[in-house]
Amino acid sequence: MTEAEAVYLRQWGDLSRRPTRLFALPENVRGELSRLVEEGAGPDELLDRACAHLGRVSCYLLTASGRTVARTSSAPELPARQASAASARGGVWLRIEAESSPYDAWQLHVPDPDAAPPRVLHEIAEVLAQCRNGQTRRLAADRLAGQELIGVLEGTAAGPAPADTGALDEALAAAGLPAGGSYRVLAATSGEALAEGLGHLDGAAYAVGRSAAVLDENPANGTDVADRLRTLWPVLQQCGGPQNDLRLGLGRRAEGLRASLSQARFALTAADEAVPVRGVEQLDTLGELMAGIPAEVRAVYRTRILGALGDGMLRETLEVFLANNCSWARTAEALHLHVNTVHYRIERVEVLSRLDHKLDLYAALRCG
Repeated sequence: MTEAEAVYLRQWGDLSRRPTRLFALPENVRGELSRLVEEGAGPDELLDRACAHLGRVSCYLLTASGRTVARTSSAPELPARQASAASARGGVWLRIEAESSPYDAWQLHVPDPDAAPPRVLHEIAEVLAQCRNGQTRRLAADRLAGQELIGVLEGTAAGPAPADTGALDEALAAAGLPAGGSYRVLAATSGEALAEGLGHLDGAAYAVGRSAAVLDENPANGTDVADRLRTLWPVLQQCGGPQNDLRLGLGRRAEGLRASLSQARFALTAADEAVPVRGVEQLDTLGELMAGIPAEVRAVYRTRILGALGDGMLRETLEVFLANNCSWARTAEALHLHVNTVHYRIERVEVLSRLDHKLDLYAALRCG
């Protein structure tokens, strides 16, 4: 059980023990909310109408990652990081029981636990659950359109080849994106986390598939998408739990959508626990570039180049020798050896391999 869940259960238990027979949504409010749900009203309108009879109460509808879905007019803005921290500080937190992912599950938050009767909050949560279920069905249709767009870029979708500009324009339009946008592609280990992360980018237009997204990144809005997502990623990782392998790769903007997709997936492969969000433009060392090559390919290359050296002192000496720019003296000092011993070992490496191809050997060592 997470700390936030423990706080919620404790507070809801305290509220539930209070007298409730006098407190419930007024009949006219309940009827109005039912009508609004049937008409497909959004969470902003529902929350506003549900709380109108309570006076100037601050009430928020937040996702698990702290994104504000809706808030009452008297509630000040609540940044995502502040919302995440608030879950451990108090107030009332009610999980909206509806279909969702660990990243975008809705929570009703009232900072003042005495601002509204518990039964009223419970009924409001039930109304918002109906709204969420309706939204989930619409989001599923959007995700299907997003995956169709990714399929066109991959060349796996039925219909014309990806080179057909018309097919791409149609897929963009079906996903709600204009032709000729300033696009970049993102790839992640979780499409749900990616969708929630992009949801934090106010006003951004995007389409998300199973594990990749196309984002219309307007350079005029001043938003650095990579920096924003790097800031959000720890919060999303916390939502997914400690065993969640959550990584993100970003292709470049204005490179062409198919090229950007390839770049994003390569950057995703290069991302790791230390750098979970990696843009392709960050691959500025040979080691980082090699990290994006599939492990199976790197293993074959390493075996082919270094197989004759074994795993002992020759390989260690070679690695230190190359790391020290082929300096005999510095290698001897680093290994605590006489310089003649270093010469002898490197001569043996030359017999077993092609030391003149130093870059090949260095790359093979980085494949481990």
